[in-house]
Amino acid sequence: GKDRAQIQRELRFQDESFKELLRQYEGTAGMDRDTVELLYRSICDNHSFLFSSRDSVDRMIQYLRETFSPDKAESARWSLAIQYGEGGARLSHGHSAQYHYVLQSLTLWREILHDMYRLWYLTELDLLDPESPYRLRNTGQGLNRIQGAPRVSRAMREIIHRVQHQVGSWVGSSVVHLGDHAVPNALIFIDKYNQVPRILTPIVITLRRAEEMMKKPHLANWINTQFGGLEELRKDILVDFFRHGFDGSGADNFYDAGSCIDGRLTSSWQWCSKIAKKP
Repeated sequence: GKDRAQIQRELRFQDESFKELLRQYEGTAGMDRDTVELLYRSICDNHSFLFSSRDSVDRMIQYLRETFSPDKAESARWSLAIQYGEGGARLSHGHSAQYHYVLQSLTLWREILHDMYRLWYLTELDLLDPESPYRLRNTGQGLNRIQGAPRVSRAMREIIHRVQHQVGSWVGSSVVHLGDHAVPNALIFIDKYNQVPRILTPIVITLRRAEEMMKKPHLANWINTQFGGLEELRKDILVDFFRHGFDGSGADNFYDAGSCIDGRLTSSWQWCSKIAKKP
């Protein structure tokens, strides 16, 4: 890590750079000093959000690409294949289909998080739209405001189209639940995807710091005995998540879970809830 002196130097440099930007752009396009500062702080906020949220998805995509072949499994132990009814799975995919299903799901999450500030702005417009009133309904999870979200829906269709173009093919459904009992309104939709880094970041940290555990003899012995080594441990963690964090589980019907856009995230929630019970 950085020492205190280096951190202080970088902070001073940042402060001087900020003052220079204020001097350079004050008066541009009629902007006063406060407006320039607001723009600067907003850009910084967005970069901080992307670092804390999107980067964990980028890292998981990197793990998927570096650890597994998109065409065939290295062995049965590290195959991503899932079968309906096994381990709670509600989908059946061979290794290759599951690889691409996971890749497109992670890529979709990345693009949603990358565009989160725009989606949040559109969410506020949809929630406060006087021409789109809400209906109070019991959705099975208590009373919720059922309200359409046309702006967020259009933005999501754009994102999905962009992702489909990036990945080249599409496995599963591209249905987006929004304004129904599954996802009652735009605020709940946005909140769901803000949970993605809370799911992925602990996995990334565990994989990154697993090497530190090998420095402790009793933990190293346990890892070698139980898993066969450090790399085997990492692969086992990734296999389990890439299988059962994307297996269509999490609800008792395909409308609420399955392979739809929101069902992919529901499966990952379900996987998290079962970690404590895994052998």
